Amino acid sequence: MAYLCEECGKTFTSKSNFVTHEKIHRNERNYVCEICKKAFIQKHHLDAHHLIHTQEKPHVCVICTKAFSKKITLTYHYRVHTKERPYSCDVCGKAFSRRSILTVHYRIHTKERPYACDVCGSAFLRKSELNTHYLTHTKEKPHSCEVCGKEFSQKGNLNLHYLTHTKEKPHSCEVCGKEFSLKGNLNLHYLTHTKEKPHSCDVCGKAYSRKSYLNRHYLTHTKDKC
Repeated sequence: MAYLCEECGKTFTSKSNFVTHEKIHRNERNYVCEICKKAFIQKHHLDAHHLIHTQEKPHVCVICTKAFSKKITLTYHYRVHTKERPYSCDVCGKAFSRRSILTVHYRIHTKERPYACDVCGSAFLRKSELNTHYLTHTKEKPHSCEVCGKEFSQKGNLNLHYLTHTKEKPHSCEVCGKEFSLKGNLNLHYLTHTKEKPHSCDVCGKAYSRKSYLNRHYLTHTKDKC
């Protein structure tokens, strides 16, 4: 027997799954965290949420001993070791370790941008990108450096900034041993060894190792020097 959701048309073979799904439409969240008051539809979601407050990480990788609060996160992590990518794009064939990543990837092909800014109308692939974009309007910089006090809108930029204090260069070239603070700079450096030029001009075919060099080259065709 199939159970049909009259709200969205989704069908279920399990009555319990159908009942749980209906709660999503009714926004019925009966399980509330007594610490932060965040509410959940299912009890096991609340139980998993509690681990954020307790900092407990009971799920440990037997390969590298890294620990996680959720079992599903450990499952995803194992694929880093196994290189398993069970979700593949039927448009371009690219494969991913998570279905959610594949879902976002599809938007590259469909040009779908479901997350739109209600201030300026700019649209994004991911909600996280929209949240980051909002900071350009609010000018908010919630992440501050504990060393010098400099503030940043994104945590990732703060982490990169810390390297200016520690002088740490965690990314080293396997060919010549040169070290870099940013992985992106290491990737660009590798091109000096491989002589690869992945960015080519679609006007004359000339190729460059960096996209910024290609953009500069395009000006020779457009004559737009400003």
